[in-house]
Amino acid sequence: MYSILLVLAAGALIAAAAPYSPPGGLDVNNTNPIYQPLSDFDYQSLNLALHQEYIELDLFHHGLATFSVEDFEEAGLNAADRFLIEFMADQELGHAIMISNMLGPKNASKECTYSYPFQTVRQFVEFCEAVTRFGESGTYGFIEHLNSRAAAQLLLEAVTTEARQQMVFRQFEGIFPMPFWFTPAVTQSMQWTLMAPYLTACPAKNTRIQFQNFPALYIANNPNITEETGFALPAITRNHSAWTAPGEPVYLIWESPGKAVGPNSSYITNTTAGEPKYVAWISQLNTTYTPLTITGENKGVTYQPGGEIYGKHTFSTYNGTIFAMVTDDNPMISPANISFLNQHVVAGPALYFSG
Repeated sequence: MYSILLVLAAGALIAAAAPYSPPGGLDVNNTNPIYQPLSDFDYQSLNLALHQEYIELDLFHHGLATFSVEDFEEAGLNAADRFLIEFMADQELGHAIMISNMLGPKNASKECTYSYPFQTVRQFVEFCEAVTRFGESGTYGFIEHLNSRAAAQLLLEAVTTEARQQMVFRQFEGIFPMPFWFTPAVTQSMQWTLMAPYLTACPAKNTRIQFQNFPALYIANNPNITEETGFALPAITRNHSAWTAPGEPVYLIWESPGKAVGPNSSYITNTTAGEPKYVAWISQLNTTYTPLTITGENKGVTYQPGGEIYGKHTFSTYNGTIFAMVTDDNPMISPANISFLNQHVVAGPALYFSG
């Protein structure tokens, strides 16, 4: 038996270590982990994660049901590829059951109805890549802040699977599967802003999501993966040059607050920010700002930032699917305090397809 005496270190109580283990850590000696929310923050975050699982579950099934075998074959996706999409839908079912079990049968939200912005298989695959992208990054943004470390552990084991899904959809697009060194985190409000427009109606008994809906942001010259970039047939990997480059103009259009969005149009977009002055770019480990030049009402132009993660000869900071948003200030942000940016968001995020 190891001692369970507590020792005082650096002003905090730390449990004595088990044999062959260093002191410290959270819940490392917990013999009775609680796999349920321990705070309102936990509950609302897990509820949002559940909605993410539901939309992915429905989305994958919807694409398979909407398009014919011939449609998929024309896009280069054969029977084995379609089976993989179906298996990924099964994964989402498992994730939804897991989160529902943590929330409890009386507290877990149910599936909604959805609408999607695609008409072709290639557009379907691109949309799947985008949805899994903001779902993954949204979970990374709150998982380390959950009071329930046991719930965070289970959620971690689900989101790592979704990270692989995002890579698979990039392979289905025939583009480089992981053009980054680090996957960034975004906030629940940023995730909910991107998700909500596709939820058309939800059961009345579902718990209302408390996170903010920011006004929508659109990138007028965002590269179109399925057209402008020369959509390639699926491949395990294929080298390609970035579709954009540092210093290139990026034209932005955003909505004013006060628009009804989300299920049953029951959520209203809102911002607590001041006048738009910057564009925040969340990519890999960085949040970088570029000046915004106003060109009209709710319109502006900025320029894509550059730089490398650890300096010269490492790797581009801005590559892959990037989160961009209009802000009123340029506060110092790191992955662990990304939520501090919420109060400064004028509009967004939008997904910028840089490579």
